[in-house]
Amino acid sequence: MPRFAANLSMMFNEWSFLDRFAAAADAGFKAVEFLFPYDFSPEDVAGRLKAAGLEQALFNLPPGDWAAGERGIAALAGRHDEFRASVMKALDYALATGVKRLHMMAGLAPSHSAEAGERYRDAVRMACATMEPHGIDIVLEPINRRDMPGYFLNDFDMAGEIIDELGLPNLKLQYDIYHRQILHGDVVKSLEELLPVIGHVQIASVPLRNEPGTGELNDFRIFNELDRLGYDGFVGCEYRPAGATLEGLGWMKQTTLR
Repeated sequence: MPRFAANLSMMFNEWSFLDRFAAAADAGFKAVEFLFPYDFSPEDVAGRLKAAGLEQALFNLPPGDWAAGERGIAALAGRHDEFRASVMKALDYALATGVKRLHMMAGLAPSHSAEAGERYRDAVRMACATMEPHGIDIVLEPINRRDMPGYFLNDFDMAGEIIDELGLPNLKLQYDIYHRQILHGDVVKSLEELLPVIGHVQIASVPLRNEPGTGELNDFRIFNELDRLGYDGFVGCEYRPAGATLEGLGWMKQTTLR
């Protein structure tokens, strides 16, 4: 079965953030991901990661002013210098934690705007060029309009076209099964078609974004399909537990962590 990474932004919220690393390890996870580490020093995050014996699967570049509603700044006008600084800040944390893939959020901008599209492509090029010498991939994630209205990158075909167009060796797709099902459906077939450009996978049940096995998809069939296709990356558990985190881990009894 896939290598699961607990998402510490959504799971284990019964613990303070830095204590979630040990809690995830105690629950059987070998890897973790989260949205943002920037409220803590790179040394503090790396120390908790090492102490728990965990691998860092993924985190996001700084998103701009999250509290004010920003969801990335890559496609936004007049934010080039701020974006460049955010890439360098993420690199500090990446080098401390050893993570090999970073998610770059696009921001809230019209999807069909040529100007926003060019800004976004320039930002992707810059981020990839900065991370490539360090062996770090940049991953792009299409996000559904229901959860994030107005998000620039809201279509898997669009993401694939940008990846193909730019042709950068460390530019990959972040395939979130939850977002894929809401946006397009056709999960199993599209996993096969997109596998060559997939750099990270995430899972949550549809439509409530709770534990695997609680929604409209057969998540366990999807896990088997990932194995059949030879996907050897992480599957991030980016779901909101319906109740207590540990009580909701029963789905893992149907899988084998490795």
